Amino acid sequence: MSRRERQSVILELVRERALSTQAEVASALRENGVDVVQTTVSRDIADLGLVKVRAPSGRLVYAPPGATDGDRLRALGAAMRRYAMTVDPAGALVVVTTPSGYASALAQAVDEAAHPAIVGTIAGDNTIFVATRDGISAHSLRDELAGYLLQGAA
Repeated sequence: MSRRERQSVILELVRERALSTQAEVASALRENGVDVVQTTVSRDIADLGLVKVRAPSGRLVYAPPGATDGDRLRALGAAMRRYAMTVDPAGALVVVTTPSGYASALAQAVDEAAHPAIVGTIAGDNTIFVATRDGISAHSLRDELAGYLLQGAA
């Protein structure tokens, strides 16, 4: 794999996941079939100009330079398409189901998106409760989140 291809994968990963350390970036690359050492990751991070930003969780994570709200919402959409199976309103909550073991990863993506209509999430093994802010309808948030599942569908 060329340096340019590897750096493209790194950019995709930091947009989709909360990666805080070079070791986490290297591990994520290995999960995607890219064999790297930490010194290579360090050079790639510098070349790409990645910056550390504070996620809503309070954790510092890598982000592309100039990451915007739009970038965070695109990352949320990618995570919804990757992990979500169903999205249903329930009172002031939106309940999202995932395959077993994926709820935590999706809940983290929802939290890090800092969506203005979402207060926070609680994740189990395959279910996430998404709490809406006061005055926000669970039905309207469900419609928006479910819309991500349809993006790119033919």
